Amino acid sequence: MDSQQQEILDIFTRTKALLQGHFVLRSGLHSGHYFQCAQVCQDMGAVTRLAELLVKKLGHLSFTTVLAPAMGGLVIGQEVARQTKSRFIFAEKENNVLVLRRGFKFATGEKVLIVEDVVTRGGRVVECLDIVRQGGANPVTVAMLVDRSAGTTRFDVPAISLLELSFPTYPADKLPEALAKIPIEKPGS
Repeated sequence: MDSQQQEILDIFTRTKALLQGHFVLRSGLHSGHYFQCAQVCQDMGAVTRLAELLVKKLGHLSFTTVLAPAMGGLVIGQEVARQTKSRFIFAEKENNVLVLRRGFKFATGEKVLIVEDVVTRGGRVVECLDIVRQGGANPVTVAMLVDRSAGTTRFDVPAISLLELSFPTYPADKLPEALAKIPIEKPGS
């Protein structure tokens, strides 16, 4: 692990955003580890630093709008937009599907960066990609704080992450005995 990745992991550890126990992830899979990015978001210095590092990885990528899925991507998405002087909008659940509300719209051909906090399977990112395209805009890349798949989750646009980790995940009917003995927590996304 290089020094930058260690810095990022240290931020998650210091802010108590990396939890250990027995968790049900948004994907429905179970894990002994959970990233609760809301804990990081209490520390604006940490949010600023994580966004700085993420923006640096974006290089000279051209976009005018940042779209984040609510709730997880809101704070980091807004900070990335602030640092890049971009417009910020978010998608939120309506009838269990992400949609644009509150009058948010895209201009035809608008270049959109999608920002998420943690990706395991990428379901919310795929929903955001669809929203962008259905709105007549162009998704240019996906930027995330943590890729829990260690790079195995793929999208049809480039993806950038600050930290790639692969903690084992399990379907509910295939839990290891040690994990099954720990009470389940659902800390929220």
